[in-house]
Amino acid sequence: MTAIDPDSLSADAAKEARRAKLFTRINKADAWFQVLGLSWMTPVLKAAAGDNPQAQAKEIWRLLGVPLLAIAAFLLLWGTLAPKVQTSLGAVPGPAQVWTEVVNLHEDAQAKAEKRAAFDAQVAKLNERLVAQGKEPKQRAYTGAPTYYQQIWTSIQTVFFGFMLATVVAVPLGILAGLSPTANAGLNPLIQIFKPVSPLAWLPIVTMIVSALAATEGGLFPKSFIISAVTVTLCSLWPTLINTSLGVASIDKDLVNVSKVLKMNTYNKITKLVLPSALPLIFTGLRLSLGVGWMVLIAAEMLAQNPGLGKFVWDEFQNGSSSSLAKIMVAVFTIGIIGFLLDRVMYALQSLFTFSNNR
Repeated sequence: MTAIDPDSLSADAAKEARRAKLFTRINKADAWFQVLGLSWMTPVLKAAAGDNPQAQAKEIWRLLGVPLLAIAAFLLLWGTLAPKVQTSLGAVPGPAQVWTEVVNLHEDAQAKAEKRAAFDAQVAKLNERLVAQGKEPKQRAYTGAPTYYQQIWTSIQTVFFGFMLATVVAVPLGILAGLSPTANAGLNPLIQIFKPVSPLAWLPIVTMIVSALAATEGGLFPKSFIISAVTVTLCSLWPTLINTSLGVASIDKDLVNVSKVLKMNTYNKITKLVLPSALPLIFTGLRLSLGVGWMVLIAAEMLAQNPGLGKFVWDEFQNGSSSSLAKIMVAVFTIGIIGFLLDRVMYALQSLFTFSNNR
C-alpha cells in the first residue's frame, strides 16, 4: 500500500481553505454587486477563481453578454433608422451626433468654468484694492449662463429637497394610518383624490402661493427652487404614505400583543416594533417616491422655466438650432441614467437598514 504524505495533505487542506475563504468573500461582495447593478462581476470573479468556468461563462453571458448585445442592437437600429426621419430641425441625430454633443457640452462647461474663475479673480483683485484704500469690499454675483453640469446639480438638489419634505410628511402620516383605522378612514379619501393629480395642475397653485408668501428674492432658497421642490413633494409623497401605511398595518399581530403585554409606550412601540417591521415596505415606497419625484421635477422645470435639466430641454427646443435635437437627446439619456443611479442609492440604503431582497 502506498504511503500518504502528511505534508501533501496539509498543503491540499490549506489550499482548499484559501479557496473556501475566497468564495465566501465573493458571495459577500455579490450582495453589493446586486445593489450597484454589477451582478455580472460575481461569475467573473468565480470563474477567475476556478469555480466551474463553463457554468460561470453561461452566467457571464446572461448577465453581461446579453445586455451588451441588446444595447448594441439598439444603437445599430437607432443609427440606421434615425437619418430616415426628418423633422423641422433636420434628421433625427444618430449615436455619433449625440456623442459629439456630449463632448461639446463638456467643452462648453470647461470654457464657462474658466470664465467664472477669471471673473472671481477680477472681483478678488478689485476687493483687495478697495480694502487697501480703506473701503468696504463689494460683492458681485456672476451672471453668466450655468454649465450643463450645474444644471444637472441644480435638478439633483431640488429633487432631494422635495423628496425629503415628502418623506417627513408621508412617513408619520403613514404610521398613523397604519396604526389607527380611524386615521386611515380619514386620510384615505384625501389620498384617493390628490394622488392622481398631475404636477402640471399643482404647479400654478404652488407658484402663486410661494410668490405670495415670498414676495421678494433673497431668502434662504430662491423662489424657483422652492416652487419646483414643493411640486415634487406634492406629487411624490403618496407612494411612501401608502406603502408605510400598508407596512405598519401588516405587522404580525403577535408582536402587537407582545407590546401590549410589555406595556410599551407609543414611542418605544413605534421605534422598536413598528419601524423595524415595516422598513422593507417603507423603503419600497421611498424608491417609488424618488422615481416619481425625478419625473415630476423635469416637467415642472420645463413648464415653470426654473433652472435645471427641464429648462435646458425646453431652451434647446425653443432654440431650434441644428444641434438642438442632439442636445435634447443627451439630456434624455442624462435623465435616465441619473434616475437609475438615484434608485440604486435608495436600494443601497434599503440593503443597509433592512433584510429585504427586493430590488
